[in-house]
Order: sequence, then structure tokens, then C-alpha cells
Amino acid sequence: MKSIISVDVGGTNARFAIATIGHDGVPSLGTVRKYKVADYPSLQACWAAFVQDEAAASDAPLPRAAAIAFATAIGGDVIKLTNSNWVIRPDGLKADLDLDELRLVNDFEAVAHAISKLPTEHLERLFGPDVPLPHNGSVTILGPGTGLGVAMIAFVDGTPHVVATEGGHVDFAPLDVLEGRIVDYLRDKFLRVSTERIVSGPGLNNLYKAMATIGHDRVELMNDADLWHAALENTDPFARATLERFCLCYGSVAGDLALAHGADTVVLAGGLTQRMKAMLPLSGFHSRFTAKGRFQGLMERIPVRLAVHEEIGLFGAAAAFRGE
Repeated sequence: MKSIISVDVGGTNARFAIATIGHDGVPSLGTVRKYKVADYPSLQACWAAFVQDEAAASDAPLPRAAAIAFATAIGGDVIKLTNSNWVIRPDGLKADLDLDELRLVNDFEAVAHAISKLPTEHLERLFGPDVPLPHNGSVTILGPGTGLGVAMIAFVDGTPHVVATEGGHVDFAPLDVLEGRIVDYLRDKFLRVSTERIVSGPGLNNLYKAMATIGHDRVELMNDADLWHAALENTDPFARATLERFCLCYGSVAGDLALAHGADTVVLAGGLTQRMKAMLPLSGFHSRFTAKGRFQGLMERIPVRLAVHEEIGLFGAAAAFRGE
């Protein structure tokens, strides 16, 4: 058994918990503490707030080991978070945080480690055959959040090998006239339209504004949180129509990534996808997932599952500490 500090840093929130890792590598999480990234100038400042909160709650010393998942690519002398202003300098970070051991991972690399440790009941089948994760083969993991996270697991004789990717930043491929016009609209704003400009939390608002402009519809402008609420609760017809289009795009992207990874299974993850759980089977997600021309038969045989865990990023960061 080993105790570590597990941290999951996204573009919006940073989550901390003390995690205990069993001999089988499966973590258990203590109290989860959540902080707004925008409220702190740096990871070190946010870490200090966590240390203060833990000291107020318990006299026990903090573990001197940590695993931190960041919503960006890991590598180089400087790590710049894709969707926040924090800048991480790995070389001095262990000393800055007063740690003896430290592992840094990409956020969806952590999610992939979590999926490799989650029991079957936490991997709910959405589409395709009800078969377990492959003993030999690959699994594509993706999910929208502040951006679009993508990772891959290669199983070799039952042993998982996690591969971090930045698949959310590949170009978005429109499949019909409307999506072509949406891409044209977004290209004026972003120049390059990656998949996460559409399939992400903020991507729903990009779709909403693009579709309203293209159709000359008068709509109420909303922030991302209000738009997602209106779309999921079906309180605004145009927001709901935008979410239907979002599901089509999500299915297309998931299918493209499955083909690129040679996936035997696809796992959808993250809080937004869990909120969409009831809607996805009723949407066009799977029809777009399988609409790959000559490979439609292959796509229909690929299971699509939903990872259900309230703190999958924290669980995964802890799992990643011993995952390789």
C-alpha cells in the first residue's frame, strides 16, 4: 500500500485527493478538494491552498509522493496548459512542491490508466456487442471537456500499455453541407478548425453560434454552462438542435479515431459524456460512428462503452503513478 497526492488539472478546475494505491495498483480516493484554476496564478499557489485545507482538516502529514494529470501534452522544459494560463516547469516542480516522488501525465493518459483498472460494471455498454476489453488489441478513449481528450491503450497478453495522444487537435472533417458551412464559419474565427473546436464543452457554443448565423436564426446568447443545461434539459429548441448536431459530430470523430487506432473497443469518458448518457443512444452518434464507407461492417462490430466514475481523472492519475 502506498499513499500519494493525486491531482487532476483541467482547463477549468484542479482537483486534489489523497489516494491509497493497493498492491494490485487499484487506487482508493480520500476527500476530493476542487479549486478554480482561474482563481490561482500558478499550480504552486493552488497546491498551497490544498495543503492549507488538508492541514485544517487533519493532523496527519501529507504524502511526499504525487501524480499530477494535466490537460495538455507532457514534455519539454516548459508545459503550457492548453486552456489556462498556468505554466509548468517540470525540472523544479518536485522541489517547489516539497516532494520526493512525482509523476506527470496527460489528463487522458490518466483516464486511460483508470479505464485499465476499472471493473466491468463501470464500463457501461452503449453500442455494439457486449464483449470485454481485448486481451490483445487496442482501446480508443475520448471525451469532451474544456477540450477534447484522446488516449489509447494497447493490450499485450492482458497487460495494458497506455499511449498519450493529442488526437483532439486533428482537423475536423465535415460530413454534410451544413458541417461544411460550420467549418467555414469557424475558420474565419480560428483559421484552423480542429475537432475540439466542435466536440468539446466550448464547442457546443461554437456550433450554436455558427448554426444560428448560417440559418439567420435569432437566438439568445448563453454562456457554456447555461447552454449545456438548456440543451440537455430541452428547455430551448435551438440549443437542443445544436446538441443533436454535436452528437453527430462526436460520433464521426469517435469513429475516425477508432479507425486511426485500429481499435477493438471505444470508451467514452468525462463528465459531459456522463451527462449525455440518456441522450446518446437516441441520437445520431452511432450512425455517424459506423458511417465509414467500406468499413461500416467493421465499425458495427466495435463496442462503444461509457466509463462511469465521478472522479476518473483523479483515480487515473493515481493509477498512472504505478501504471508503467
